[in-house]
Amino acid sequence: MQPAPIPADDDYRLKVVRQLNIDSVPEERFDRVTRLAKRMFDVEIALLTIVDRDTQWFKSNVGLAANQTGRGESFCGHAILGDEPFIIHDASIDERFRDNPLVTGDPNIRFYAGVPIKIEGGVKSVPYAL
Repeated sequence: MQPAPIPADDDYRLKVVRQLNIDSVPEERFDRVTRLAKRMFDVEIALLTIVDRDTQWFKSNVGLAANQTGRGESFCGHAILGDEPFIIHDASIDERFRDNPLVTGDPNIRFYAGVPIKIEGGVKSVPYAL
């Protein structure tokens, strides 16, 4: 497993995320979008995640029993590094993820697509993941 590198501006990114005052309590306005994404893309799991210092937690979660994972094993930690959708067609053969516990065990992730959502100053921190 290859954890995503921590961006040089991560302290600033985390400061901006905290200023959003988003907590981990589910909100219908986010859940509507996540349910729509699940239906549109015909996937089992759709999430709105917040990549924090050591964890990624799920602001909106459809199809997954967990409410967070460690940042080190997160796919979204990789997604926030770029500007384009981050797509893994088969995590079981991708060197970065093939021995990831989210791939080798429950929920047995194979396909992943994450889109970083940009906020203040281009900060990427809130990926939608499928």
